[in-house]
Amino acid sequence: MNTLKKAGYLVGLPALLIFIWWFSTQGSTNFFVPKPGTLVEKFVTVWTWDRFMADVLPSLIRLVAGIALAIVLGTALGILVGTNRWLRSLLEPVLEFFRAIPPPVLIPVLMLLIGINDQMKIAVIVSGCIWPVLLNTIEGVRAVDGVLSDSARTFRISGFARLRYLVLPSASPQIMAGVRQCLSIGLILMVISEMFASSEGLGFTIVQFQRSFAIPEMWSGIVVLGLIGVAMSFLFQWSERRILGWYHGLREVEHAE
Repeated sequence: MNTLKKAGYLVGLPALLIFIWWFSTQGSTNFFVPKPGTLVEKFVTVWTWDRFMADVLPSLIRLVAGIALAIVLGTALGILVGTNRWLRSLLEPVLEFFRAIPPPVLIPVLMLLIGINDQMKIAVIVSGCIWPVLLNTIEGVRAVDGVLSDSARTFRISGFARLRYLVLPSASPQIMAGVRQCLSIGLILMVISEMFASSEGLGFTIVQFQRSFAIPEMWSGIVVLGLIGVAMSFLFQWSERRILGWYHGLREVEHAE
């Protein structure tokens, strides 16, 4: 019963929105809003296997590389800054300064420094995705339970053992919250980076459709982006349940009490 209920929630709202879209476009001659049937037809004809390999796959590779690099760098720097109070006080103004800079503004600078290539696009993704992971990791490390820290110090648990068995488990819920935030940011920056001086990728293709007034094709590209976002969300939820299984189990016990 719970499975059917979840499936109903999952399918019900999209089906309702598609019905409203279909109903509101009946008899419409608006060039900029295609009908659902037209969009499905263009989606099938445009996003073939060759198009997927030429545009979607390179974008996904850059997206995964940028997010993975941001997670690794953000977690490592966050642990380093979070465990050293003097370093946190020293870097806080600098971190706040760079965090306030919108990543799209850095695209012209990175184009000059790195060049117009995949490395530039990955750097753009990293420049925006690293901040949620970094800041959440710092706060997660700072919020480690004081009693547990004192116990670890009493039993002379230090170095890598303290990091593995105390710091990372305690900070992991907030780290995963930062990772969730960076997924949507990474998808946005992937598209933006491909709109500048690029010859392939989803962002480039959508802009080309828009410039040539291929409106249904443009909307079909936006649908592809939405489907990628949904797939990323489900993949993250699946991963989070396994990585933080102990945490969710503890919360369920607390709520049961």
